[in-house]
This record gives sequence, C-alpha cells and structure tokens, in this order.
Amino acid sequence: MVDLESEVPPLPPRYRFRDLLLGDQGWQNDDRSHIFWVNRSLPLWGLQVSVALISLFETLLLGYLSYKGNIWEQILRIPFILEVINAVPFIISIFWPSLRNLFVPVFLNCWLAKHALENMINDLHRAIQRTQSAMFNQVLILISTLLCLIFTCICGIQHLERIGKKLNLFDSLYFCIVTFSTVGFGDVTPETWSSKLFVVAMICVALVVLPIQFEQLAYLWMERQKSGGNYSRHRAQTEKHVVLCVSSLKIDLLMDFLNEFYAHPRLQDYYVVILCPTEMDVQVRRVLQIPMWSQRVIYLQGSALKDQDLLRAKMDDAEACFILSSRCEVDRTSSDHQTILRAWAVKDFAPNCPLYVQILKPENKFHIKFADHVVCEEEFKYAMLALNCICPATSTLITLLVHTSRGQEGQQSPEQWQKTYGRCSGNEVYHIVLEESTFFAEYEGKSFTYASFHAHKKFGVCLIGVRREDNKNILLNPGPRYIMNATDICFYINITKEENSAFKNQDQQRKNNVSRSFYHGPSRLPVHSIIASMVFHIFCRYAKGYPPYSPYIGSSPTFCHLLHEKVPFCCLRLDKSCQHNYYEDAKAYGFKNKLIIVAAETAGNGLYNFIVPLRAYYRPKKELNPIVLLLDNPPDMHFLDAICWFPMVYYMVGSIDNLDDLLRCGVTFAANMVVVDKESTMSAEEDYMADAKTIVNVQTLFRLFSSLSIITELTHPANMRFMQFRAKDCYSLALSKLEKKERERGSNLAFMFRLPFAAGRVFSISMLDTLLYQSFVKDYMISITRLLLGLDTIPGSGFLCSMKITEDDLWIRTYARLYQKLCSSTGDVPIGIYRTESQKLTTSESQISISVEEWEDTKDSKEQGHHRSNHRNSTSSDQSDHPLLRRKSMQWARRLSRKGPKHSGKTAEKITQQRLNLYRRSERQELAELVKNRMKHLGLSTVGYDEMNDHQSTLSYILINPSPDTRLELNDVVYLIRPDPLSYLPNSEPSRKNSICNATGQDSREETQL
Repeated sequence: MVDLESEVPPLPPRYRFRDLLLGDQGWQNDDRSHIFWVNRSLPLWGLQVSVALISLFETLLLGYLSYKGNIWEQILRIPFILEVINAVPFIISIFWPSLRNLFVPVFLNCWLAKHALENMINDLHRAIQRTQSAMFNQVLILISTLLCLIFTCICGIQHLERIGKKLNLFDSLYFCIVTFSTVGFGDVTPETWSSKLFVVAMICVALVVLPIQFEQLAYLWMERQKSGGNYSRHRAQTEKHVVLCVSSLKIDLLMDFLNEFYAHPRLQDYYVVILCPTEMDVQVRRVLQIPMWSQRVIYLQGSALKDQDLLRAKMDDAEACFILSSRCEVDRTSSDHQTILRAWAVKDFAPNCPLYVQILKPENKFHIKFADHVVCEEEFKYAMLALNCICPATSTLITLLVHTSRGQEGQQSPEQWQKTYGRCSGNEVYHIVLEESTFFAEYEGKSFTYASFHAHKKFGVCLIGVRREDNKNILLNPGPRYIMNATDICFYINITKEENSAFKNQDQQRKNNVSRSFYHGPSRLPVHSIIASMVFHIFCRYAKGYPPYSPYIGSSPTFCHLLHEKVPFCCLRLDKSCQHNYYEDAKAYGFKNKLIIVAAETAGNGLYNFIVPLRAYYRPKKELNPIVLLLDNPPDMHFLDAICWFPMVYYMVGSIDNLDDLLRCGVTFAANMVVVDKESTMSAEEDYMADAKTIVNVQTLFRLFSSLSIITELTHPANMRFMQFRAKDCYSLALSKLEKKERERGSNLAFMFRLPFAAGRVFSISMLDTLLYQSFVKDYMISITRLLLGLDTIPGSGFLCSMKITEDDLWIRTYARLYQKLCSSTGDVPIGIYRTESQKLTTSESQISISVEEWEDTKDSKEQGHHRSNHRNSTSSDQSDHPLLRRKSMQWARRLSRKGPKHSGKTAEKITQQRLNLYRRSERQELAELVKNRMKHLGLSTVGYDEMNDHQSTLSYILINPSPDTRLELNDVVYLIRPDPLSYLPNSEPSRKNSICNATGQDSREETQL
C-alpha cells in the first residue's frame, strides 16, 4: 500500500495541467497538490503495476467466462468498477511516466478482498458439503463489511487531511469509531472541505449497507430460531440426550412428556431434542422459554426422513428415540404410515439407538417389530374398555399405575376420601433382584404366594410378579407352586422403590441371618379345592381354544371360549331376522346376563381386542355377557370372520344419536354402555372441540338412561369435567377448585379427583402416553400392562379379576386379613380396592317428588317461605337450575285451573286434570315417558325400564395397595391377580392344531369364598 505518511515535495507555484502533460516536473508549493500526488518509489510502483496487470487480466477473463449476452451487466458490476479504478491508472503509467506518482485509492481493494473471501467461503462449504452455513456466512459478511467501512474511512480521512492538520493512523481510527458509533465527542474533526465531503459520503454508504446486512442477519436468526439450529457434536458426546420425533407438537403432548420424563431422579441431567417438521407454535415457544425447560429442551424443525436433520439431532449418539403418532389426524392409517417411515429412517441412520414407538392401528404393528418398545393405542384402548365392564375402573387403575406421582395429591383437601385416594395414587410398579432385596431376600426357597403375603404383612408392599434370570417372560402371580430363587427379579407395588424406603436402613443383617418367621409349615401354600380338582370336559355348546382367525398380523394368541362351529354372518346381525332365527331386537333373544354395548364408528381391527378379554378362558361361562357392537358403518367380511367364532357377539348398524337404535340394541337392560371416541371428530378446528359430539351424546344417554353405566373415551383429558355435567352442582365446583390447586402445585394427575375419572367412567387414551415414556426407565411396564389387560397370555401367568365384598365377608374386617385369606386359600393376590360411598348432597341436589296439591292448599302469604324449604328439595338435580321457572309454572297452572272459562261437566274436569298432570311431572319423568313411548312404538316391552334408579348420589374411587389396616366396607370391589388355572394341571397347555375340536376346560371359580 502507498506510504501515506511519506514526505511530499512542494508542487510548483503555478501548477498547470499543460505542464503535467508536457512532462514539466517542477513542483509548486500549493498544499492541495498533496491530494493528487504522492512520492512513490520505483520498486513500489513496479510491484503495484504487476498486481494491477494480474488483477485486471483475471477480472476480464472471469467477465468473459460469465458473459450471458448482456455486456453492461458485466461492466456495471461494483467489483469490476473497483478493479478498473485501481488497476487502469497503473497500467497507463507504464506508457506515461509522469503519472507514476499519481495518487490511486488502492485501499479500495479491501472491498475486492471482501468479495473474494465470500466466494472462497462458499466454495469451501460446497467442497465439504456443509449445508447449515447461512448464519455463519451472514455473520462473516457483516464483520467484513464493518472492517471494510472502517478501513476505507481511516485511509480516506488520513489522506485528505494531509492538506490540513495531519492525522496519524490512531487518530483516524479514533475518529471513525466515534463517528460510526454516533457518539461524536468533537475532539477530532475534519478541517478541509474534501475530508468533510468524504465523511458525508461514508456515512451515507454505511446507512445504506449496514441496515441491509443487519436485516439479513436478523432474518436468518429468526429462521434459525424457528428451525432450532443444531445440537453440537461436542454436546452429544459429553451429555446424554433423547430425541422426540413427532409430526406436530401440541402443548399437552409436550408437557405430558416433559413432566413424566423428568419425574425420575436419574433423568435430571438428560436433554430432550425435539425433531418436528412444523414450525413451533406460540404456546410451545412460551413454555420452552421457561428457565426450567429452556436449558433442557432443544427444538429442531426438520424431518426424521432426512439424514441431515437426523445428523442435526445427533441421532446416532442419542440414548433413545421416541416416535409418536398424530392421533388427531382424520386418516389414522396414514398417520401410522408416517410413523413407520420415521421408525425405518431412524433405524437406518442409527441402528444402535433404542426405539420407543407409538402406533395407532394394530394391523400396522408388525411393520415395526424391530423397535425395542411398541405401544399400540387401539389395542390398549379396547382392552381397557373391556376390562372396565367386568372389573370396574380398570382404566383408572392402569392410568394411576403408569403415572409417576409422590402421593401428595389431595393431602390439603378437607375430605378424607380425597386424602386416601391421593395418597394411594402414588403407588407404582418397581423391580428388584430377590437376593439384593430387604423386602424379599428372606423368602428364597418359599412359594410366591407365601412371599407376597409376608412381604405385605411386614412392609406393606404388594408382590405381583416375578421373572427368572434366564427367561424374558414376566409371570404375574405364578401361584403357590412357584418357588422363589435368589436370582429372580421381583415386581412389586409400593409408594416408593425399596432403595428409597425407610426399611432399607433398618435391618441390613436380615440377609445374612437364617430366615425366621411365624410360618413353619411347607412353603407351598395350600391350593383351593376347586383349583386342585379341576378336570377338563367338553361343554355342550362352548369349547375352549385359540381363535382360528385373527383380523391382523401380530395379535397375541389367547385361549378363549369359542363355539364348535362358526356362526353364519346373517346371524351376527342383531336387528335383522334370517333363516336361522327370527329375532329383531336384543330383548327377543332372552339373554340371561345383561348386555355390554359398544358404540363405535367403524369395526376396526382394534375392536377385536375388546372381545378377546371378555371371552378369555378363565372367565366363568355362565357369567359371559352378550356383546353388541353398535356401529355407524357396516363391518367388513374380515372382521366378521374373526368374531363369528365367539359366543354371544352381535353387531348392529346404528348410532347413539338415534333413540330407536339404542332401544333395539337393548340399552334398557344393558350392564355397560361403552362409547368410543369417533375418528372423524378428532380433527376439529379447535383441538378441544374434538370431544364435543361425544360429550353431548353421552350427556343425552345419561339423561335418558340414568341407571346405565356409561364408559366413555375422550380425546383430551381436560374435557373430563364436562361428563355428566350439572351447572349448579356445588360439589363439582369444589372439585374444580381442587383440580386447579393441584395443577398449581405441579401435579401430573390434577384431573384425578374428577368424579367420572375416579369412578372409571371416562378415560383418555392420551393418558397412556406416559406408559411409553416410563418404559425408558422401567422397560417392563409395557409387558406388565399387557398382562394385566389380557393382551398377552403367558403360560403360568395370572390374570386381573375382581371380587365383591358382601355381608358374609365383613367379618374379615381389614385389608391385611383379606390379603392373608386370599393367599392362603385361593392363591389370589389383591392389589387394590374400588370403593363406592354415598355422596353428601346439598339441598339443591336431593331428589324428592313434586306435590302440586301442597301448592294448591297453601296460602299465598306462606308461599314464598314454603318454596324455600320445600320446593327446592322437591326438584331433581336436573331441575335445580331453574326453580323460579318451575314455581312460576305451578302458579300459572293453578291460576289457569281456577280462573279459566267454565266448561260443563266431565270435559272441564278432564282438561283441568290433564293440565295439572302436565306440570306435575318432572323433567326426568318426561324423558322416561318419551323412552317408553318409543319402546311401545317399536313393539318393545317396557318391563324393566327403571327411569328413576340412578347413581348420582354416590362417588367411587380406587385405593391402590391400601394400608394393611384399611377397613373393608360393604360392596367394596377388590382387584385380584388370580393364578392361571391351567398351570395347576399337568399337560394342560393345549395344542393350537386341535384347539377348536378337542379344546377342553372347566370354568374358573365363579366367585371367591372366604
């Protein structure tokens, strides 16, 4: 570069351009000549000429190669203009020696260097195939632009101020920084008009160039924030992280995952990388800005099908990958296909990364058999709904078991049932090796039931299952013939795992001492005589065997009650007669047991899992309930092929919107009505409105058939508060406040105190998402849940059932004694209690019939006070919303009967009596009359229709593994894990080949006698 500080001899006093052209080198003393002339040595001039020749030749060559037919486009480019300005004067000076000392602004070459640097970086990124470099490039461009502006300004000011006060390099730098930062101290200022003009020009350039650069940088920053950037390789190698792949991320799904995942102490140092193809919505962004999650959760916008995005998420270094399906899609099969492709892509990119996959349709499950853990939504949903019909509130039981809780919910409530219910909800399933356990080590060599009873007696833990060291199968309650080994893995229910319990530090020497207990008899407890004497025989109508046809690949074979011959398809239609029978409604069949009705949109393959648990071989034959499928759309032949082997299974095309369809399918004498959420309503414009139609339909059923036990599936758990909704129910309002307080305290189960959920009358399949999350820490939870629900049957493993406490059983008094009696007599292991209590209703909720005559006889002066004390007590809970309207109606009827026109004889009396009867009836009576009229119109008998018998005055809840001193109450339902009846008989495992023809068996015990 030109030495700007070199001494320049004075120019001639009479500077004339003619003298310059003639070669006159006489210098004059005019100071303005310092701007145009410099003292350039010959070697420096030669070097600059060489560089100028090379640069100009390169520029012309590149311009020629990039020429596309428009010469002006090449000439008017800024790099070309700068090259001409800096190179042409040096080339001219070769032929004109007098111009060798002409000032050339070679400092402008910094802009050419900036342009070349940008091209080099782009070429480098293309060579190394680095695609995520836009942010780096923009930052580099901004920094280089700032440096070029500052360097240009320094050189220009220093050169132009040579005719005034000469500034050194530092003063020029200081002036530029102060000027561009808009501080402007004023201690260093330009003095010549040329330098002032140059500063104005540079400020204008900066005002144009810098905002453009900052705008592009801000845009790229915002886009990077949306896409999430990268999870660095260094972090992936030094930190532990899991990847969550979803097609769309909702706030409920995110919070359920984060709360459940970070509920485990050993996962506090893990990071969660979310890979989602959609842009982060406002609610998710707001949550991820909370300090608790902003340091743990990283959101990346991208697709699991792209290796670049999987590389950004460092999938190959992840501890696990969770792939969730979008259940809000209209086409759930399409959603499954997307999940399958994501699972395949992840397995191809990172073969060693454990996969946790959620699938919706059971027929798609076999495509992802390679995954480490798979949860099929429809399998679990229908099996849970089926067990709800025979073991009340099974859905609530399973939901509480798979949620992580400390049992602190409801402890601030004034009601005792909420405290007990909340404390017992903290029970979870844990595991430990027997020889390492304080609870179970002393029972090595004892039977399973012996160990379960004594562990519960001493420590209050409930031993429910075991697994051999050399076997992958978990056995739930293998029975008294199973002998415990030191290497067995024990599965138990407790409020906390053994390592965190107070018993761990109390008696560490118990393992080293000889086991001493009060029991000195044989370790194998006696088996109930019914089980011991079981023999197989063929029933006249039913056989036991494996279903010969499964509607989808991958269904677990289950030993069931089957028919010897399959039923013709025409006989499966409940409401249509055929050549084999003439029945057209459920009443005509004369079933001995009450019906179980399932209202669904289509007969999907998952519905097969509703039938199998209700027809399992261990269900007593005489207790089998007829199953009626109320379908909006006719089923296909494949589904009918699968269900035609099961006894007492029918279908009917209809809807719960139609009262006639409900009456034909036998809703008036049904034990349970199961309402499945319709797929077509799951994708509403407003997410929480997806349940609107289901909720209103169930509310209508609740009003029309108040004695019917309705079990409902909802898409969103938050909508549980609308089930059996009563606007002015003070108790429901109190529960709503309690739910809000529990949510503020950080509870994951804030909805658990809602009466429909506690009673098992409503559940949402999204509550089972935690089952997949828990499997990361407890890899056995999916297997145990499938065994409890009857989705899997393993030889020697027990099954879930229930027994009811009658007056003859109250002498047992406590849960501990019940545990002892069951273990010692039948080998059953109780795991909880379903309790129903009378609800303390307020005055507005009592149900006393209306008496119009009292209104007729009372005086007007006492009418107001009598209304407050009697009339509000006389209306049903459904009428308590408008007592004023009811009172006005009564007064109007009375005045009309007294002051109306006088009719003669029996006509007037008849009209008056009809009007009084009209206003005497309550709303519930009107609904009952409507139902009866429709039944008469359809030719159905109204016998047995009980319109006033309902359960609104009771509340039910579950106590999982209650304390041993819990008192038993009348009508308590005890959940039992009963041993496999076939495991007590030699050669009891049947062959699948002759399962239909030669399958034999005997009914399980009809009820437990204590």
